[in-house]
Amino acid sequence: MNKPFAIAIHGGAGTILHAQMTDEIQRAIEQALDQAVSQSHQLLAQGGSAVDAVVCAVRILEDSPHFNAGKGSVLTAKEMVEMDAAVMSGEHRQVGSVAGVRHIKNPVQLAKDVMQQSEHVMLIGEGAEEFAAKLGYDYTEQDYFFTDRRYEQLLAMKAEGTTALSESRYPDDHKFGTVGAVALDQDGNLAAATSTGGITNKQFGRVGDSPIIGAGTYAENHNVAISATGMGEAFIRCCVASDIAARMRYLREDVHTACTAVIQGEVKNLGGEGGVIAIDRSGEIHFGMNCEGMYRSCIDIHGKKQIKIYADEV
Repeated sequence: MNKPFAIAIHGGAGTILHAQMTDEIQRAIEQALDQAVSQSHQLLAQGGSAVDAVVCAVRILEDSPHFNAGKGSVLTAKEMVEMDAAVMSGEHRQVGSVAGVRHIKNPVQLAKDVMQQSEHVMLIGEGAEEFAAKLGYDYTEQDYFFTDRRYEQLLAMKAEGTTALSESRYPDDHKFGTVGAVALDQDGNLAAATSTGGITNKQFGRVGDSPIIGAGTYAENHNVAISATGMGEAFIRCCVASDIAARMRYLREDVHTACTAVIQGEVKNLGGEGGVIAIDRSGEIHFGMNCEGMYRSCIDIHGKKQIKIYADEV
């Protein structure tokens, strides 16, 4: 008998404006989502692990300039990229996380290697890059990550003295840039991965929720895997991913009820905006958001594929 497997991915949530979404931009975003979800699903279909599937999906999104992770990362106040990522395996709750890396093409891959090839859970900054060098990673110059779009965003925010745009040229400049994936494999294992470039014009080595286990990333076999995207500080304060998992574990809430309770409840009450993707032990998928949109896609246990952008798409 075939065992269920499924995957869901996201490319960030927030204010995504219909009026500024061109056909060209929408096609490019949807193509990247399609490639990520399709290739990772194929890996699962061939018996691959949930961990490998979520890393595969996130790597593809990191390689696209259309998402705030890897190649498309936003710029800090010092006109550099500082990227964070995490991977969690639900089987033994193994974790790998990196923060503040500047010269790693695919931070999610490094997070996986921290999980599988080190004694540690989280590595940051220069230390994380020293670990990467020891494993033979290529040193990626900052020029690789630089895009005109992100530079324009930085200049606009510096002019306003903020870390949030009041006006934008792009449909998603008010979106919280994170990419992530959750998966269930044929062995019944769950996994989650999240990667981000952080926030534009950030200072002081700020780190958001993406690499924080229990905030932006979490996976627990026989329960749920979660990847979040939103106002990182609010998601950390609410322990979003951990809270969803706890509601399912102790209150026996289903994945839809638990996600909705957290995203539309405590997070929203604190002024936090964003969303989550989640998959439970049976492969049931949930996309939850309290904002206007989230780049998202999935292939469920029946092989049905969906690619959506706006909150009002059912």
